[in-house]
Amino acid sequence: MRFSRLRTLITAGLLATALTACTTQATAPPPSPSPVADTHALDRFYEQKLAWGDCAAYATGQQSQDVFRAPGLECARLTVPLDYANPRGETITLGVLRHQALDPANRIGSLVMNPGGPGGSGMEAAARLVPTVVNNAIGLRFDFVGFDPRGVGASRPRVQCLTDAERDAVRDSTPGTSDAAWSGQAADYAGKCAQRTEHGAAMLANMGTRDVVRDLDVLRAALGDAKLSYLGYSYGTQVGYSYAEAFPDRVRALLLDGAIDPAENDPDSLVAQGSGFSRAFGQFATECARHDGCALGRDPAKATTEFENLVQPLITAPARTGDGRHLSYRDAITGVVEAMYSSQSWSFLNTGLGLLRAGDGSILLRLADGYYERAADGRYSSLQDAYYAVRCVDNAPVADPAAVRQRMIDAAPFLGWGRPDQGELDVCAHWPVPSTSQPHQPVVVPPAPPLVISTTGDPVTPYQAGVNLANVFHGGLLTVAGTQHTAFLHGDMCVDVAGLDYLVDGTQPAPGTRCPA
Repeated sequence: MRFSRLRTLITAGLLATALTACTTQATAPPPSPSPVADTHALDRFYEQKLAWGDCAAYATGQQSQDVFRAPGLECARLTVPLDYANPRGETITLGVLRHQALDPANRIGSLVMNPGGPGGSGMEAAARLVPTVVNNAIGLRFDFVGFDPRGVGASRPRVQCLTDAERDAVRDSTPGTSDAAWSGQAADYAGKCAQRTEHGAAMLANMGTRDVVRDLDVLRAALGDAKLSYLGYSYGTQVGYSYAEAFPDRVRALLLDGAIDPAENDPDSLVAQGSGFSRAFGQFATECARHDGCALGRDPAKATTEFENLVQPLITAPARTGDGRHLSYRDAITGVVEAMYSSQSWSFLNTGLGLLRAGDGSILLRLADGYYERAADGRYSSLQDAYYAVRCVDNAPVADPAAVRQRMIDAAPFLGWGRPDQGELDVCAHWPVPSTSQPHQPVVVPPAPPLVISTTGDPVTPYQAGVNLANVFHGGLLTVAGTQHTAFLHGDMCVDVAGLDYLVDGTQPAPGTRCPA
């Protein structure tokens, strides 16, 4: 399950380390900067000047075309080494978008954001946030910057594994339950990633967080900032704290929202996510049962059974959607997961479940399309392929994926075999390049303490992960009460004021500060 890009409130209306020593292969080095044999060869990257211009050429689909038309946006390409261990070798480019500070006389510098994923487009996310930040201190005093990490979105080359038609076919397929079925599909997928991605295995071997961190430091220099001011959501928190460990003296401010526990292994994080979604589903069922017209009935204790009875027929008889497509069992599960990211989607979800009772799967399919970033024209973003490319080199492969998969199902029974991204464990077991990192307790912390925002009912990144991250980095902690994934710039004034105070002048909220959602 993805840690996710920035979700519902920002995207277009809709808005997963070792089990034990006996279940993993040997671990890889922690995500410190990748080695550089000739540091002087990096000078040309750090000294490059960005050529800002119109953003239209950077659009990768209809959604980015629309948001890139907003006034005040400009885009550029950042050149970085494909492999930092060989900086005189092949190069790649990253797409970068900015909105300049509206009060240049009081400009602090750049604020670089990452929306998560891994695989989310920082360019699109930043563009969508511009109408919000222009009305606060970020828009006034910072150049607001989003970038597409290597292999993602407008960056070149992009990771490419499946065609749009192949991804539709996977979503429509009946989920297999045998280990051989999972393994065979995963091996096929991993092989296609190596065959279809430009530079092949060399690109896949350099897609990890350690490489994104090096790129982020080159971007900081190209933007003209001596130190980095950074806003990271979800997986973006991992990029942020990994940067802080690699370049501690180059950190000005890190606001990390929806934190990943740096020491938690991959299987445990996936199981924790399953538990989080299960809790959110239970809260949805309880809230739904309070109202007439609840599609799962008035008894929350029976909600999981009611849901299973509703969706299991889709395994053999997909539901119509009215546009020539249909809703599969797999997509029905995915649509529900999408709605669990924020309680603000629950009403929409209930409507979709109600329609499904009448044989109409259109709303659940729309939710699933949002999860997979499938546009109305049938085109997919690079999110899913980039997700695997990062996760499989950031974590040591698991020797027994089936055992972990069963733990995931036990943690979230309502998800069953249709759980999105359940194949991550199998895909990474077949990945064509070795892992380059592993989760670990950071050994270096920046002099400038971060601010961590953690939400009590976050279904994706559990609240305790934020507490742990704040403790490790001796940073501030802002607790948000609610059931949603990430909170900053989502419209809660308590959260936004605390975050803005920190970004502008480093003021941390008082210990124990709690915001209502």
